Amino acid sequence: MPTVPGLRSPYAKVGRIVYFGRMLDKIRLHAAGTLPVADYVPNLGKGFDLRCCSFLRVAYDELKARVLAGGTTDAQLLAWAHERGGARTDEECEIWNGFMMKRGWRDAGAETLAKRIAESHLEHKTVLTMFDYIDFDEDRDPVTGKSWMA
Repeated sequence: MPTVPGLRSPYAKVGRIVYFGRMLDKIRLHAAGTLPVADYVPNLGKGFDLRCCSFLRVAYDELKARVLAGGTTDAQLLAWAHERGGARTDEECEIWNGFMMKRGWRDAGAETLAKRIAESHLEHKTVLTMFDYIDFDEDRDPVTGKSWMA
């Protein structure tokens, strides 16, 4: 996939959780017409977006409307999600982050990850998880940058 300016790594945290900021970026970029349609748009609100909204107990469409209304920071959007769906404990956030950052490594997502690595010709990279795959596919190197530690 192409590098998309303004699209964060899935490893990037907003508050205590990974991926949320990337989902917000995709919503904003799509509204601005700068999110590559073929590569990203069919999965908006699905996959990891849906998992993230489920974790926060908010509807994707409600979050999307809130994002597109503007005037809110990522931290404020996360606070809104916590108000709507209930705050998550530190332990719940740790479990969420661990699950998401390791998705595709020795789990039910491993087959999909292997397929994506082959389709993108990334066999020469150290891709262990879906987050690694996303970063490498978007020309970021999570291994060198130790993205999971940020």
